[in-house]
Amino acid sequence: MPALNRVQLMGYLGKDPESRYTPTGKKVAHFSLAVTQRWKTGGETKEYTEWVNIEAWGGLGEICEKYLHKGSLVYLEGRLKTDKYEEKGETKYFTKVVALQMQMLDRKPADEIVMEVDDEAGEYDV
Repeated sequence: MPALNRVQLMGYLGKDPESRYTPTGKKVAHFSLAVTQRWKTGGETKEYTEWVNIEAWGGLGEICEKYLHKGSLVYLEGRLKTDKYEEKGETKYFTKVVALQMQMLDRKPADEIVMEVDDEAGEYDV
């Protein structure tokens, strides 16, 4: 039977990505993503923010660590993964998104100079 496990998210990073290596030497980056939903009820604007834990492996994790920072706006595609662990004899579950694709949506800073033009009047012979 066919199955689909795909997540699409757009939001802001809640913290800088942190990278670690697994015991087998694979690199993985972790960060949180804030996805805010806004709606109006009787003229009043309300909002709810969902915090999602993200995990990015290998090359994608390296790109996330290098170029993303707290507050970055990103679009992510990935899959859900639930891990379990034991705490005080109880089994606890932890759901996260394993990123498969990421697109940075931030604009370039306004103070970044793209092209410099000399505004001084040139001296021309007529």
